[in-house]
Amino acid sequence: MSDIRLEDQTVGIYLRKMTVDDTDNIVKWRNKEAVRSRFLYREPFTPEGHLQWIKTKIDTGLAVQMIICTGEDAPIGSVYLRDIDRLNRKAEYGIFIGEEAALGKGYGTAAAKLMLRYGFEQLSLHKIFLRVLADNARAIASYEKAGFVREAYLKDEVFLDGKFCDIVFMAMIR
Repeated sequence: MSDIRLEDQTVGIYLRKMTVDDTDNIVKWRNKEAVRSRFLYREPFTPEGHLQWIKTKIDTGLAVQMIICTGEDAPIGSVYLRDIDRLNRKAEYGIFIGEEAALGKGYGTAAAKLMLRYGFEQLSLHKIFLRVLADNARAIASYEKAGFVREAYLKDEVFLDGKFCDIVFMAMIR
């Protein structure tokens, strides 16, 4: 997988395998309030924690993570499949755009489509799912454009920032 490059020439992005050298960007992006506030896991990211993720999840094949880059080779965010369940052929999808200038340009939808194709064709997954905060209308719209469908609405599913929050469970089946 070291030489993977998935491209969307229409939008002008590509995905490449994440490496240890991306740690500083991942930590910087995930600690931005605009990114952190949209995740269910909100603890501060550290280089040590990210290197542990690589060792226990990426290196073991339990997760695949790629960097989203613009055509100018500028990294703008990351996309991943985690908790890859090879028996049941499913995984959880996640994405974040860490560069504010890259928001609203269709990069997230394009990256989702590329990662879905990778998950279905290369990993032979049957189902790719995600969980999103119900008030994140922008993300839900992007996920729907990529092909995800709403499967469930989970009321008061998580307790974040002192209040219970609803979650939308979305998925795509091959």
